[in-house]
Amino acid sequence: MLIAAKKVGLGLLTLLVSSFIIFSAIRLVPGDPVLALTAGRRLTPGQIEALRGEYGLNEPFFTSYFHWLQGVIHLDFGESLNFKTPVNELIGARMTVSGLLIAYAAVISIVAGYGAALIAASRGGKTDKSLIILSSIATATPPFVSAVVLLSVFVVMLGWFPALGAGEGFGDRVYHLTLPAVALALSSFGVLARLSRTSFLEQLSREHVEVATSRGVPRMTVLRKHVVRNSLGPLLTLTAMLVSTLFVGTAVVETAFGIDGIGNLLVDSVGKRDMPVVQGIAFWSVFIFVVTSTLVEIAMPKIDPRLKNEVAA
Repeated sequence: MLIAAKKVGLGLLTLLVSSFIIFSAIRLVPGDPVLALTAGRRLTPGQIEALRGEYGLNEPFFTSYFHWLQGVIHLDFGESLNFKTPVNELIGARMTVSGLLIAYAAVISIVAGYGAALIAASRGGKTDKSLIILSSIATATPPFVSAVVLLSVFVVMLGWFPALGAGEGFGDRVYHLTLPAVALALSSFGVLARLSRTSFLEQLSREHVEVATSRGVPRMTVLRKHVVRNSLGPLLTLTAMLVSTLFVGTAVVETAFGIDGIGNLLVDSVGKRDMPVVQGIAFWSVFIFVVTSTLVEIAMPKIDPRLKNEVAA
């Protein structure tokens, strides 16, 4: 319980530091959000000052930060300068599509990554070499490049998938989000496949695995009980970290496929200097990552008892 409390405390401290970095980075970016908001309209100095006062842009830096932090604690990120709508409403309206896209990409990267790694590690030879090459290419390919290639092949050339949008209804959305999810999952698949393969090969070389095999234990049983299970602890941590970082790639993928999600909203808000929206999305991204990391660190000793002494130390 004490270890869990320490992890939670460290997570809260990380969020506090991150909130200051997010606010500072966005607040100190050159340019005046009010001028971006007015879109070139001629306003008097008095009108500009009134707008700055309305959105708290003329307050001293630390005063403005503490006011913003107070709102964050109450899950109030203010109002969008561009949409004139509470930031949480904007994010919530787009969270369903982005959440489904991220979940879809996570399933693809986990199932394909673990599955390919297990097959390659157990068969060896050309299969193993092919996975090394494929995973290296996947890891090195940015989501935007993957999106362009997938659009060119499966939309333009073959016409198998729609080019834009997220569809309506669960089935139609899964169909529309298949290519975006693959583009988003590719890099994570490459990392998972390579590191899982290494972990599986290490377990396959262990003495107890060789003994079980020599005693005639079925191959699938050996893989499931001795290889996958003993690799689960470290790989679970890696998987959680990779899944929580999928959000980063949604901006380029949603833009490429014309999906009205969180990533697309972020790109639009950055272009229009909509600071409250950018700050809100950035903070929620960090929040998801920190919560995921903390939960995994707390759960790891229960999943893999071998780590109990490590964590206690």
